[in-house]
Amino acid sequence: MTTLTQLPADYVQNPHDVHDMLRAEGPVQEVHLPRGLKVWLVTRYEEARIALTDPRISKDLTAGGHVFELHSPPDGDRRQPDRSFSANMLNMDPPHHTRLRKFVTKAFTARRIELMRPRVQEIAAELIAKLNDGDEVDLLEAFAFPLPITVICELLGIPIDNRDEFREWSNTLLSYGTQEQIAEASGKMAQFLIGHVDRVANEAPDDTFFSALVHADESGDRLNHAELVSMAFLLLVAGHETTVNLIGNAVLALLRNPDQLQILKDRPELIPASTEEFLRLEGPVNIATFRYTAEPVELGGVTIPADELVMVSLIAANRDPAKYENADQLDVTRSAQGHVAFGHGIHFCLGAPLARLEFDVALTQLLARFPNLQLAAEPETLVWRDSTLIRGLHTLPVKLA
Repeated sequence: MTTLTQLPADYVQNPHDVHDMLRAEGPVQEVHLPRGLKVWLVTRYEEARIALTDPRISKDLTAGGHVFELHSPPDGDRRQPDRSFSANMLNMDPPHHTRLRKFVTKAFTARRIELMRPRVQEIAAELIAKLNDGDEVDLLEAFAFPLPITVICELLGIPIDNRDEFREWSNTLLSYGTQEQIAEASGKMAQFLIGHVDRVANEAPDDTFFSALVHADESGDRLNHAELVSMAFLLLVAGHETTVNLIGNAVLALLRNPDQLQILKDRPELIPASTEEFLRLEGPVNIATFRYTAEPVELGGVTIPADELVMVSLIAANRDPAKYENADQLDVTRSAQGHVAFGHGIHFCLGAPLARLEFDVALTQLLARFPNLQLAAEPETLVWRDSTLIRGLHTLPVKLA
């Protein structure tokens, strides 16, 4: 068996080598996360898909809060996940998950999202128009962040002027901040979203998405105030984090693989299909959110006892050589269908159609306007965010050309 039980302090900088080592030893390994929490980490593709759908592996944080106490280090960080926005479907099992998801499913069908394409194209064009040949910019700050945050703010009816605050709060809540930093960010985000929900609830219903959600009535069932605040939080954070990091990770991969970049410049019609390869190779989520065993579960020949934390590395599963040939290589012509970058099963990312649309528009317009885009820093100097959940860069310096 592997001797690696503690994920290294620099794990977020290059998790792939660690995943390769763990995957070679077995489909699931007992490890300690960088801050000491003990979990069972799944790194193989087949077992990942099973773990993501097995009803015995629960996502109910209300019922499973005691599990974090059991597996936190006695002299280390004993924090549980922040509960301020826990009344959302990501932290629930059926039937509660089913009930919440039905309120938003209709708004995120592929057909409805496609109707948003002209507006997404307009926003992307406005952002690119502000950039000039020869400029050196942080692509995340100048383009990858403002595109999806503008889209999701419009869907939620939130003033775009608050976008920088949202980014700061989101970064803190999804990273390894201190307890004080997380409490402050959570409090500010909650205060803002409570006020927003109250305003929309007191206004006459209109045809905007969030107004429809606030006033929705499903056979006499309505979302309560806490559920609306938690839903707004989930949609706001997930609605921009996924696309920001998908764009950033994909552009970095292309700039490090000029032959693949040339293929897309020569054949831009391949961009929509290549989205799946970028999601597979370096998706925006590393380790999916917490689950725990409600009873003993056998996974890949390994018996995980009850009351154990289980975490699935989506990026490890997507690089499993048993599923994908030359899994560590970017191939924009590859058929990457079946990847688990958006999860699998009932918790499959509701916003996947929107993220795909935004990415397609973003990369198409970026390469059309700046076909000779270059990295403005050595790849090894780039710093990845201090998070086991999010796989994304702090900055992506590029020279526009």
